[in-house]
Amino acid sequence: MRRLDLYIARTIALAVGAVLLVILGLDLIFAIVDQLGELEGDYQFADAVQYVAWTLPDRIYEQLGFSALVGCLVGLGTLAGTSELTVMRAAGVSIGRITWAVMKPVLLLIVLGMALAEFVIPKTNQVAESRKAMALGELEASGLEQGLWLRDGGEFVHFNAALPDGVLYGITRYRFGEDRELQRVEFSERGRFDGEQWLLENSRATTFGADRSMSEITPRSEWQTDILPELFALVVPLPSDLSPRNLWSYGKFLDRKGEDSSRYWLQFWKKMLQPLTIASLVMVAISFIFGPLREVTTGLRVFTGVIVGIVFQTLQDMLGPSSLVFGFPPFIAVLLPILLCFAVGWLLLKRAR
Repeated sequence: MRRLDLYIARTIALAVGAVLLVILGLDLIFAIVDQLGELEGDYQFADAVQYVAWTLPDRIYEQLGFSALVGCLVGLGTLAGTSELTVMRAAGVSIGRITWAVMKPVLLLIVLGMALAEFVIPKTNQVAESRKAMALGELEASGLEQGLWLRDGGEFVHFNAALPDGVLYGITRYRFGEDRELQRVEFSERGRFDGEQWLLENSRATTFGADRSMSEITPRSEWQTDILPELFALVVPLPSDLSPRNLWSYGKFLDRKGEDSSRYWLQFWKKMLQPLTIASLVMVAISFIFGPLREVTTGLRVFTGVIVGIVFQTLQDMLGPSSLVFGFPPFIAVLLPILLCFAVGWLLLKRAR
């Protein structure tokens, strides 16, 4: 039986790996073509290729569920097409035993996804975005269309970008009085933590008085704040770039500040429940092979897998923003499509028995 498990696992692993390579190849080509429209200044074709290469771990992570679904359909479909699944069933091997054999390589895929989300993607995406922004010259001005806003006491603070070592770029601080009138605006090109306090470089500040305003330029200044450098390591353009641990800590931070944290909790639950997402899609693939797709062509199986993957992703993409608009828990929005897949898979497997 161990040899049979290894055979099934190897077949599934090869199929999932092949599907993942094909999808990644197409994704990388489209990503490079998409970057061509942004070439300007110091951001040239080599920089675009480098940017896409840095985002490769994120692209792998995003395609794991879809690759597992289609890969299992192809792998199990190959075994069904050669009547090997029929022979296994005739020899007394249960569907549950075959399902467990299929899940073994999928578990490795799940571990890979968790490792990428926690340790790799936050750093590689941050490096990619920061290098691109520096090449385009976006860190030299206070561009507020990207980056992240924070509220620190009576100040609203915006950051253009941050490198993995905690160095900040493009720091804009807005200070308001009790009457909500703007008192001071300060922009600093760079900031770093020296172990005890934040040091800002090349700051330009404007203070607004009752009858006049005053501007000043300071090469170096100190920034007194109770926010630790670990929090600033989270400063990236999109919540999806953060690790689950950082999403948790930053969501808690926003809750303490009384700010809207729903976008971060939505991404947190997406990442935390990704193992269940992959497992549910694999369950659907297994149930299809033992059910309605047992005797169809490989092309039809791949087409079915693509349709199921698109429907699942669309459902998640609809429920996620809906939870932000209508106020129901993001956890429910992420969990519902997963439960639906498990229910469909279980019902089809039950009928197959």
